[in-house]
Amino acid sequence: MLVRISGVLSPEEISRCRKILEEASWVDGKVTAGEQAGKAKHNLQIPEDSAAAREVGDIVLRALGRNPTFTAVALPFRVLPPMFNRYDTGMSFDAHVDGAIRGIPGTGARMRADVSSTLFLSEPEDYDGGELLIDDTYGRHSIKLPAGDMVVYPSTSLHSVSKITRGSRWASFFWTQSMVKDDGQRTMLYELDKAIMEVRQLLPDDNRAVVALTSHYHNLLRRWGEL
Repeated sequence: MLVRISGVLSPEEISRCRKILEEASWVDGKVTAGEQAGKAKHNLQIPEDSAAAREVGDIVLRALGRNPTFTAVALPFRVLPPMFNRYDTGMSFDAHVDGAIRGIPGTGARMRADVSSTLFLSEPEDYDGGELLIDDTYGRHSIKLPAGDMVVYPSTSLHSVSKITRGSRWASFFWTQSMVKDDGQRTMLYELDKAIMEVRQLLPDDNRAVVALTSHYHNLLRRWGEL
């Protein structure tokens, strides 16, 4: 399931994030890639343990916490602290699949990466190229969103970032361990959740159909969810 979410960050939050990142130090993005991905990765990143990464990461996490669409799509159990990358002219990331298990910084714990997210911090007109290309059973999706918008997709997806030919593309990226690890089951729950919201616009909450649909949603989540 691939879902675009608009307005995750407000204009004020985007400006604040950009200011912090502009003043921060960037390093070669290969430092956070595995052996295979490192050969395909050509970008810059903010060090995960830097004050800038923590400060901007907190802004992103607060925004996710108030976003009902992200919650409905990802059904988050754990969210890895957001990271930040930058593609300048000539940079790209060849086709790859994200690693299945990620270490949680500073804890020694690990988590499963079920859902990948890219939150754009640059406006599309600020750069040429730099599309996020995601392959799934329906073909290839080319994603280039306004600053503050985000795309959420299964971490099992083959994806890449096309070469930048002008300007610079900045973004936040992170992984989520979902309460429901199977993407097909998450998709069914998300579609059912959307249908319930639409029915509730037409019928009162105590209507038998609304109660039945809501009950089915929670019982499916109870059956498939892992904590």
